[in-house]
Amino acid sequence: MTIRTNTPNPLDSPPIPVQAKLAAAWTSLMFLYIYVDYFHLYKPGAIDEIRGGVVFEFDISPTLLTIFLACVAIPALMVMLSMTLPARVNRATNLVVATFYIPLSVFNAVGESWDWASFYGLSIGIEVLLLAFILRYAWKFRPEIARPESVSAR
Repeated sequence: MTIRTNTPNPLDSPPIPVQAKLAAAWTSLMFLYIYVDYFHLYKPGAIDEIRGGVVFEFDISPTLLTIFLACVAIPALMVMLSMTLPARVNRATNLVVATFYIPLSVFNAVGESWDWASFYGLSIGIEVLLLAFILRYAWKFRPEIARPESVSAR
């Protein structure tokens, strides 16, 4: 007689919590933001424009830099918030912020020439895919079935 046992396959991955998937997607988006901004500096004339006090047709000012900082700080905070917020708030926050960031990502290509379409198309395309991933997992995230946090013994 043969007894079958369900031996775990060492190549099987344990389930990953939705919060971790969301945090990973926001982390990927942050890396992409940083590198796209960095590679933009290689664009001919970009550094000269910055030295001349202009970024994307806008005069460099404390207000502009504060807006830029907020645009980068929010996804950076979403990495931490995705792991720490209560389930219902987590879901809603991810849905709202990711929805807001899709048009913001597309805005980065406004006014650019067709010569740079591949650079901006690829970077914005990946950003939108990451944001769509966030929206999908946040939408599927059902707070009523989220695992409750463990209570420490006294």
